[in-house]
Amino acid sequence: MTQNLQSHVTKEKFKIQQMIRCKDKETIQHQEPEDIVGMILKINQGSLEPQYEGDVMTETSRNGISCDLCLWPTNSAGNVIVPYTLSPNYTANDIAVIFKAMTEFETLTCVRFVPHSDQENYLNITSDGGCWSAIGMVGGGQVLSLIPHKCMSKGIIQHELNHALGFYHEHLRSDRDKYVTIVTNNIAPENLKHFEKIETNNLGTQYDFKSVMHYPRDAYSKTPGQATIVPKSKLHTSVGQRFGLSRLDVEKIKRLYNCDTCSFLHADLEGSIQSMNYPSHYSNNVNCVWLIRTPYNKVILTFKHFDVQYSENCEADYIKVYDGASKDSPVLLDKTCVMQLPYELTASTNMMLLEFVTDGSNTASGFMANYSSVQCGGAFYQHSGTFKSPGFPKAYLPQLKCLWKIIAPEGYLIKLEISSFELEYYKYCRHDYVAIFDGEDTTSRHLAKYCGTPKIPVEISSGNKLLVMMRTDYSGELSGFQASYEFCKYYKMVKATFILCML
Repeated sequence: MTQNLQSHVTKEKFKIQQMIRCKDKETIQHQEPEDIVGMILKINQGSLEPQYEGDVMTETSRNGISCDLCLWPTNSAGNVIVPYTLSPNYTANDIAVIFKAMTEFETLTCVRFVPHSDQENYLNITSDGGCWSAIGMVGGGQVLSLIPHKCMSKGIIQHELNHALGFYHEHLRSDRDKYVTIVTNNIAPENLKHFEKIETNNLGTQYDFKSVMHYPRDAYSKTPGQATIVPKSKLHTSVGQRFGLSRLDVEKIKRLYNCDTCSFLHADLEGSIQSMNYPSHYSNNVNCVWLIRTPYNKVILTFKHFDVQYSENCEADYIKVYDGASKDSPVLLDKTCVMQLPYELTASTNMMLLEFVTDGSNTASGFMANYSSVQCGGAFYQHSGTFKSPGFPKAYLPQLKCLWKIIAPEGYLIKLEISSFELEYYKYCRHDYVAIFDGEDTTSRHLAKYCGTPKIPVEISSGNKLLVMMRTDYSGELSGFQASYEFCKYYKMVKATFILCML
């Protein structure tokens, strides 16, 4: 790729990233109605293209996992280069979703999707009658079909890209009979071909019920809802999912392509992450990332232990946190290497990336943090700012729990003003309400609780932390509220006291 082309692609990717972030914020409450493969099978019904397993091109399919010639090439830097072209018929929103799907591969593995220039082999991503792909690199400009609207889901796109990288559906693994029972009596004879096992190299990984490549429990059932794939272990009650790459999907890609990538995916509603060898000294000379991707809502990260070797400007070891799935995302926490717990961090979407870089000398134990999710809210550290209820001035959503945490430097107070307040009224504010706490959590001193349409007085914290919580019930949604805050100093003189707020 020439320098001019690289510059052009960088600018275009920046524009697309802004669209991605806007799209994420608009759809943060949305949950897809069914698993990825189930959606693909429905979309592809009636397609004129010859497809095996519902979305694999029959004419060029092969077992890419055991075929070296099916793999995309690796460059001298150890990155797997997958050139691609995009149909000119895709809208900017379509392209934003495609780039969003590609980003997780690039963050967590050594796969790099690059715009096609003069490479002989590449993906021709276009709209060709459904969501489907060949298996692995088959040569030339191989088609990967994604029709607008129907296929434009991150999970669907990642599913088809995973086919193109060399992976069949999970239920076809050579060892699948140890883990699932295929209920052939519930499958029409003409569809049994979609359940034939393949002699695969399973790369030393466990069978993955959560794989982006797994069929749904009732795939190709003669009777809707009747099971065709039944886990043999009661521990695995769910089959398939709708959110994207799983932890083992990532591990398989790394093993298939010998990726020297230190990366970890955490895709549960809540959990914990920690540095290598924690609580012992962490490893030297590493650059690792932890991608937190909750199924929905916003990610909240709370550090419970933080011990990173100090250096001037954190040039040696440091932690950095991004508000998104890549290092191109906005920074939530810049390079940090002090022996002090960072403040709680809240992402603007359901994804947050933590980067940990170390040099060759270490005497520290690293970090441990818990993550969870919240529907709405945020954390504020700037000297002033504004925030508002979701959707304001339009009606907020039912069943919300929003937390806005405001943290000032030591020695400062927080002045909070709430305006345009309209929430459902009920005695003692038992239904919808906004509560204010004089501290960083709901165990702190309770300052006030509001509902209805009151005139709300200015609140001033007694310390450097303030929490605003909004709760709503099942009905009665109104316009909500908007608020502003600023950091202030409290001065006590001989004859008077006053508060001076920062400019």
